[in-house]
Amino acid sequence: MSPVLRQHRDGTFRPARYRSLQPLVVLWLAVVWVALWGDLSVGNVLGGVLVGTVVCLVFPLPPLRMDLHVRPLPLVWLVLRFLFDVVAASVEVSVKTLQLHRQPRNAVIEVDLRTQSDFVLTVVAEMVSLVPGSLVVEARRSTHTLFLHVLDAGDMRGVEKMRRQVFALERRVVLALGSRTEHLDGPEDGRLSPEGTAP
Repeated sequence: MSPVLRQHRDGTFRPARYRSLQPLVVLWLAVVWVALWGDLSVGNVLGGVLVGTVVCLVFPLPPLRMDLHVRPLPLVWLVLRFLFDVVAASVEVSVKTLQLHRQPRNAVIEVDLRTQSDFVLTVVAEMVSLVPGSLVVEARRSTHTLFLHVLDAGDMRGVEKMRRQVFALERRVVLALGSRTEHLDGPEDGRLSPEGTAP
């Protein structure tokens, strides 16, 4: 996912900005608007579309090329596994908070994603943050690194377990939405090519 570049009079290339509507951006902002209000109604959807339209016109963004390839079955598995993780983590966090005699050992974990796609970085960061017990405190785009605050990581085994979970989530995201997946079976500490696996 990279911005469309335009050559300026001084010979430099910078992201092009247009005061035009990008339907995908408007749709995404409308979805975020409805999610924030927590009510799926006609009024909220229309309000989200209106807000998205105003944002696109007032704050124009550079158009992005997204090489998106949606695979229905992996996408369904991505959603189902995410819902399962949310429920399981909610139960686990509830149990840990009721253990008054035990002080949880929290940790901040650094995870270097294997793909260099900004799209995958964003989706993984959002999904990790929505699972109770984990929160992305920083997403470093230059190195595609996530820093996670994890509830009761315990020891190094807990840290490595969380890293494996993030890598597994990244794999599911790329399999569901990425354009190419042939490098997914590489080592977990290695990176995938910028254009090879994801939008």
